[in-house]
Amino acid sequence: MEQSALLTDTEPVVKEWLMKRNCSASPRQFVGFFVSLALFSLAIAILLVVNGAWLVLPFTGIELLAVAVAFGIYARHAVDYERIRLFQNRLLIEQMNAEELTQFEFNPRWVRVETGAAPRDPLTIVSRGQSVEIGLHLAQHRRKQFAAELQSWLRRGA
Repeated sequence: MEQSALLTDTEPVVKEWLMKRNCSASPRQFVGFFVSLALFSLAIAILLVVNGAWLVLPFTGIELLAVAVAFGIYARHAVDYERIRLFQNRLLIEQMNAEELTQFEFNPRWVRVETGAAPRDPLTIVSRGQSVEIGLHLAQHRRKQFAAELQSWLRRGA
């Protein structure tokens, strides 16, 4: 397994797979939801402060801060993906995790695809004692199907 810094490839891609997280809301919708939630919470807090319950305001601030942190953590991983590209003489795996890109390169003739013991386990690419987990963004029922497809393409190229 080699971590490759090469981001552009000139050789033709035989087959490519792209697996991304399923995000139901766009970043703009996500920000709009948070702003509406914050405005609604602050409106209720201000009404209670006007009626003498001033202690509600600090707790509303803490609540909004906690929700903002949770949304921030979610947003960091919203664009995570895995791209697997099969070339004639190499298998390139790109994994984007929290804005950090990692690449692994294998010889496709020496690669073995292993499925996990449990349905929740990710797939593993194994070659010469090195391994990389893949299929992290696939639904459980799709992992074995993807493993079979990848193995088929690896056999074709060999």
